[in-house]
Amino acid sequence: MNINFLIKAQFDLLLNHLELFSKELESATIISANYYSLPAYDKEQEHTAPDKIIVNEITGDEALKKIIFSFNDLFLESGKSGKVLARHPGIVLVEDKFKHLQNRINSINIEKSKFKELILSIPNNDARFEAVHSAVPNLITLAAYRKIHCESDSPFSVRFSWMKKHATKTLTKDAALEMLDRSSKYSNPRAIDQDSWLKAVETEKLRVQSLQSDSKLRIRRPTRVTPEVNIRFTATNRYHVSGALPFIMLNPSKKLKVGSLPDYDASVSDPRKREYNFLVDRIYLEKKE
Repeated sequence: MNINFLIKAQFDLLLNHLELFSKELESATIISANYYSLPAYDKEQEHTAPDKIIVNEITGDEALKKIIFSFNDLFLESGKSGKVLARHPGIVLVEDKFKHLQNRINSINIEKSKFKELILSIPNNDARFEAVHSAVPNLITLAAYRKIHCESDSPFSVRFSWMKKHATKTLTKDAALEMLDRSSKYSNPRAIDQDSWLKAVETEKLRVQSLQSDSKLRIRRPTRVTPEVNIRFTATNRYHVSGALPFIMLNPSKKLKVGSLPDYDASVSDPRKREYNFLVDRIYLEKKE
């Protein structure tokens, strides 16, 4: 069967579940709703990670509208960045005595997983891109993959924080040297003269060459900070999930403590931050322990 047809059919099924979920959430008994609006990124800003992010908290009916919209925010708008996905942190506390919403969320996540598996079954990246955007024009594929997180037990607290993640890649000594060789052929990638650039790369190569031939290396490149939801039951029973979409708290206890998402400031030290001793700072290359 044609892959474009399968993609379109699976996406339509997912979209149908999302539309039903939106209507069910609109008519549900909402205890509270909080949405944390973040600055939008345009195409000119997509290559620069911000040092500060100002959060605008919205509550009540307006928050619920934005929360419902966020689950359906799957398409690229004109002028907006397609590389930096819009993030929609928030939390809604809602009664769900008969588990209608919980079952709907489970169904949505199943269909999202099926959609992702179908896309990733196409082995070639270019063919994958062509198939997706031919079947569903302007779709932000990663936005469609995003899981909706919910909790139906009674945690002690639900709080928000900012998480700095890393994109990791493991490579051999030879592969690292090959990468540095390619760097030496670049033309003045920094605000220094070409001779200084070549000397800097040669110094980096010497550091890598000094390692044993079987050394394992890793690039740990930092990515943009992202909102995180932290769910705590006890000091030892806790977990965290992505805050890219609003968190759904089902049948919350009256004693539940709910936090808010603070502004982000890169200059403020994170007690969880680990110090890295990179072999090559420029490309975040370290020796794998």
